[in-house]
Amino acid sequence: MKPKIIKTEEEYTEALARVEALMDAKLGSLKEEELELWSLLVERYEQEHFPVDLPDPVEAIKFRMEQEGLRQKDLAKYFPGKNRVSEVLNHTRPLSIGMIRALHRGLGIPAEVLLREIPA
Repeated sequence: MKPKIIKTEEEYTEALARVEALMDAKLGSLKEEELELWSLLVERYEQEHFPVDLPDPVEAIKFRMEQEGLRQKDLAKYFPGKNRVSEVLNHTRPLSIGMIRALHRGLGIPAEVLLREIPA
């Protein structure tokens, strides 16, 4: 199969097999270039056919806390007032723009995740 835009499930399956076959390509080789091309084609197909929704902002904060080994008290510097951390983590208070900025800068959580509104 020649590299081309993937349009069907069958082409997707074939492209995945080709990516797998090229996984041991040496750096700088033609096979590595082919692997990169196939990977981009597969990624494009997956983004179109298997979109991944952004996570809930609070779940993203909790995930980052787990990654970094942080506790609620460690987040106090990103929130105005002591009780705000608990209120946000319990979904009883929405994030303010100031909190979003602080969490984005301090914890590196993407702003588009923190800005996401969750339907009630």
